[in-house]
Amino acid sequence: MPSIMAASRSNPLLNSLPRFLTWRSLGFRTICSGRLGFAPSDPDPEPPVSTAGTKFLETFREEFEIGSRLITFETGKIARFANGSVVLGMEETKVLSTVTSSKGDSVRDFLPLTVDYQEKQFAQGVIPSTYLRREGAPKERELLCGRLIDRPIRPLFPAGFYHEVQVMASILSSDGTRDPDVMAANATSAALMLSDIPWGGPIGVIRIGRICGQFVVNPTMDELSLSDLNLVYACTKDKTLMIDVQAGGISEKDLEAGLRLAHPEAVKYLEPQIRLAAKAGKHKKDYKLSLVSDRTLEKVRNLTEAKIEAVFTDPSYSKFERGEALDNIAQEVKRTLEEECDTESLTVLSKVVDRVRKGVVRNRIIAEGFRVDGRRLDEVRPLYCEAGYLPNLHGSSLFSRGDTQVLCTVTLGAPRDAQHLDSLVGPPTKRFMLHYSFPPFSINEVGKRVGLNRREVGHGTLAEKALLAVLPPEDDFPYTVRINSEVMASDGSTSMATVCGGSMAMMDAGIPLQEHVAGVSVGLVSEVDPSTGEIKDYRIVTDILGLEDHLGDMDFKIAGTRKGVTAVQLDIKPAGIPLDIICECLEPALKGRLQILARMDQEISVPRTQDHRNSPRLATLKFSNDALRRLIGPLGVLKRKIEEDTGARMSVSDETLTILAKNQTVLERVQEKIDFIIGREIEVGGIYKGIVSSIKEYGAFVEFNGGQQGLLHVSELSHEPVSKISDVISVGQQLSLMCIGQDVRGNIKLSLKATLPQLKSKKNNVTEEPVPVIKEAPKVWTSVGNLPNEQEEQKLTDAELMLSRSTVKPSTSSNPGFLIRSAAECDEEDKTVSLNQGSKSNSKTSQAMKRDRKRKTKVPESDDSDASIYSSGHSSHTVDHLNDEDAKVVSPLSAKSLKLGMKIAAKVYQIRALGLVLDLGNGVRGMYRFETNGKRDFEIGDELLVKCTSFSSKGLPVMSLVDDE
Repeated sequence: MPSIMAASRSNPLLNSLPRFLTWRSLGFRTICSGRLGFAPSDPDPEPPVSTAGTKFLETFREEFEIGSRLITFETGKIARFANGSVVLGMEETKVLSTVTSSKGDSVRDFLPLTVDYQEKQFAQGVIPSTYLRREGAPKERELLCGRLIDRPIRPLFPAGFYHEVQVMASILSSDGTRDPDVMAANATSAALMLSDIPWGGPIGVIRIGRICGQFVVNPTMDELSLSDLNLVYACTKDKTLMIDVQAGGISEKDLEAGLRLAHPEAVKYLEPQIRLAAKAGKHKKDYKLSLVSDRTLEKVRNLTEAKIEAVFTDPSYSKFERGEALDNIAQEVKRTLEEECDTESLTVLSKVVDRVRKGVVRNRIIAEGFRVDGRRLDEVRPLYCEAGYLPNLHGSSLFSRGDTQVLCTVTLGAPRDAQHLDSLVGPPTKRFMLHYSFPPFSINEVGKRVGLNRREVGHGTLAEKALLAVLPPEDDFPYTVRINSEVMASDGSTSMATVCGGSMAMMDAGIPLQEHVAGVSVGLVSEVDPSTGEIKDYRIVTDILGLEDHLGDMDFKIAGTRKGVTAVQLDIKPAGIPLDIICECLEPALKGRLQILARMDQEISVPRTQDHRNSPRLATLKFSNDALRRLIGPLGVLKRKIEEDTGARMSVSDETLTILAKNQTVLERVQEKIDFIIGREIEVGGIYKGIVSSIKEYGAFVEFNGGQQGLLHVSELSHEPVSKISDVISVGQQLSLMCIGQDVRGNIKLSLKATLPQLKSKKNNVTEEPVPVIKEAPKVWTSVGNLPNEQEEQKLTDAELMLSRSTVKPSTSSNPGFLIRSAAECDEEDKTVSLNQGSKSNSKTSQAMKRDRKRKTKVPESDDSDASIYSSGHSSHTVDHLNDEDAKVVSPLSAKSLKLGMKIAAKVYQIRALGLVLDLGNGVRGMYRFETNGKRDFEIGDELLVKCTSFSSKGLPVMSLVDDE
């Protein structure tokens, strides 16, 4: 009794207690604080504490190298209860694959194989970002990887093995440098080899890339981003099982070279699996196989073969008529067997009838070279193409090949509409998406829509790979693109029809594709030697029907352009097909693809222009981050308000604003709202919307362009005189105004009348023109200090005022506008030239001034002319030479080369109330003031011969007509 012994040591009096008091039968066991305590009614002694032993986990391991990568197979350490369990490792990435099988007898007529592939975020040390912080339903990538494992292992299960089998592949750790899907497929093959499940493996799966024309084995994700080929190849020792390709338009010859390289590399996975199975594998169990007896097969064949052959040799049958006729034959045989009470044959009747149908179709194709619908082996079904089937959408098309029909639509979105991917490897987003839908009505069946369908995801991804090769780069085409493929009717290869329809819909949406992409499915019908299993004879069939897909040996889908292949998917039914036959299929696939491309080009061959359609508009604007913060507003209120008001969508990144509008009108509305909040670069001649903030006696102040203030002078309100400003505008009124300049104090000067319709002056019968829109960048700008003040400005003529109002920052146009000379540059000329138009200097002064100007400007002399004449290129007048020995020919005309007395061929640029604005060439403008009782009936564009008579105080050339002299 440990407790009593401890108490005795602490209290010596306990040693003198009678022994019977400590007897168990009395219930005394413990003493607390020097008093006796009663023990429970079942005082069993405590078990002794023992030390746990060390468990030994027998682990088996195989190591080998492929493509300079060390690969390991390991079993026995984890998942020991599974029928087969293998961990495959490559550097820091490890993948676990397990297989299990049901124990009972099977009562099915098919193999219920399930493959689940899962990527959990713990493999990269990340907590999921979902609300529950755990992984949810399988993602598209997980479904695709599951299909990649399923496709090569399914054909190797023995015929009649219908027990349920489940494969589960999980990523234990990932370094993010390589895609673990191929590793999971090889780990699954090794796990099946270790299990007691009957299976005809092993298989090897390899990935091949091509960078700068050189093939790369087991490329990393970084290498794949530079590669124009992503080839996944699965095989046994001598036969091909599965091919999956995404390419950038690789030729058939190069694709064949990649396949022939992939086969020996994939075979390197086989021997390590065999060695591992020899060390740790289980004995294969004898499962019950659901095989059809020879007696039943022969009996049903005698009853049905002739009738089935009659149906298949009649090409007038449609898909559903043929199916109904075959069902009637099966019902007749069923009634016959029921009368004979043949229970065994009734149980497998549907399976036997299907085998008879398969034999009839295959024998006719091999022996006679004719197909079910009467076509030749290499003949493509009739095609129907229609682009723009739904004109209200961004892009749409309807594509039919035989009875297969697909409707494709294109929707364009902003960059932020890209799909976010939560995968362990690969890019985080995807801006091109193709969603494939196979509704039950397309095959005249009843069904219900449930979540992601593995078949739909696989078919859509195949078409997406095919079209991705021709999508323009993101820098040239920044839209997010979504294609929806809705199968309207299905009778073979709807995924390849999706490629064709998607290509036409993208061109209909205005996406700048260089060329079309088309796809076709190629089948195989072979005759096998039953003793050796080798193929004795075979036929390659182009553009297969749904029935030929079901009864044939393979479905080889090949998509591409005229230049090369962009996507491939091979699925087979037998336990492998020789690679030579696979490569032979590339040529008929190319011929069929070219026929389809020719028909698509007849419907639409170049991308449509979207100016006349309800197409989206995408604009990318650059602002400072401070300006973008003002646009977003507190908690994004302003940004959401603009999106709600206009229906546009905006996305903001570092100093970049991207706008996606439904059409051009919506885009302009969004830009107006953004300009009002943020503002934009002020340009002379630019039109801006503003709100009148206050009214003064001399004009009104207008708030515009993100809070800037501008002055609307009373003289700029209307073409007619305004006596009272409040009669024209009011505080709070929104106006569209033109920027006409900037005064010496930096105030922006605005004009309302420049945006109003033009009026005619009754007095002079001359059209009053608004202030011209001048967006050209002048070479010389007058400094702000040399600008006239408001009083001096009122003394200038209309033409001078127009030319002096160009001091705000110009636009980025490369064409020069007008030149303004500084006052300092013209001081010397102003001293010798009278500002009065009618005055003329004497000849001596004029000659002295000309000689002085010649020395300063260093004008080259010409011996064949004694007159200073310049032709701007738009006049063919014959010019009389001046009797001025110092005048020389100057070309081209510039502000500094223009001098007094020079004759110039000019054009009327604008007609003002007091005179003309002349275009002197090379962007130089001049003035001509109307003479009293002189000619005034000019028109814009008239060609005149003028002479420079003086310069204004601002350096503007004043011209006179040569005819007036």
